[in-house]
Amino acid sequence: MGKANMLVAGSANLDFVVRAAHVPAPGETVLGRELALFPGGKGANQAVAAARAGGADVRMLVALGDDAFAAQLEAPLRDAGIDAAIVRIAGSASGSAFICIADDGENSITVAPGANLHLAPEHLPAFGDASHLLMQLEIPLASVQAYARAARAAGVKVVLNAAPAQSLPRELLDSIDVLIVNEGELAALAGTHGETDLSVQCEAVGVACVVVTLGARGALLWRRDQPAIEQPAFPVEVVDTTGAGDVFCGVFTAELAGGAKPEVAMRHAAAASALACTKLGAQSGTPTRAELERFLADRAQ
Repeated sequence: MGKANMLVAGSANLDFVVRAAHVPAPGETVLGRELALFPGGKGANQAVAAARAGGADVRMLVALGDDAFAAQLEAPLRDAGIDAAIVRIAGSASGSAFICIADDGENSITVAPGANLHLAPEHLPAFGDASHLLMQLEIPLASVQAYARAARAAGVKVVLNAAPAQSLPRELLDSIDVLIVNEGELAALAGTHGETDLSVQCEAVGVACVVVTLGARGALLWRRDQPAIEQPAFPVEVVDTTGAGDVFCGVFTAELAGGAKPEVAMRHAAAASALACTKLGAQSGTPTRAELERFLADRAQ
């Protein structure tokens, strides 16, 4: 695989994480245990995964507030070797997320976007030698659309992780080269009520390449007019699933940017995502490239 060059435009949040026996049900109060703070946010998580496990040269466009949290979000990007184009939003708090992790590894997350909501179309830097643009939906939709249009005009491939789930305009979908979604997000976009066949739902979305992450069941690669490819999950002892999907997105895009075939990118992304579940924290749990390669080599024997 060649050296990947990519741009990530997206969010950064400081994660406030508490462990508990189970995730609270509506109206329920659960007594948790220790509180820990971790850098997170879908955009930053994916950028760190692309740089660490994907081995890519990554630039990131991100908005941070003028509070004490900003430095805690910026440092991990620098440490991962990411060239961060930071938009400073005066008078705004940086993004934050409040996460409860159950003993079985499942989680419940509430996000306060803060400065992420101020990332505007005019903030997009030049693409330079980036071959792929990776985005999510924790920044304004108008900005996502503008960045996708600019990328398409510049000949840059657009990868969108359509999370959190929301309705997307046809114009945006038509600008996407690869869509990454989980089952719930796919159903929301497809609008095929009651349909359970994933390939039918992918076809209904109208994007030529769709990757569906399936949690413990792995992932599905769907491409128009080609047979769907299933990637089984790698079994691991789960500690924390927070950010596992983001690791998948970051590594998958980095692999594509480096010239890997989609089915190879799927395998590497699934392995990195599995490894991320074995440690606590979205970014701190991201494996290095060396760890990923050892993991894959052990399972090739």
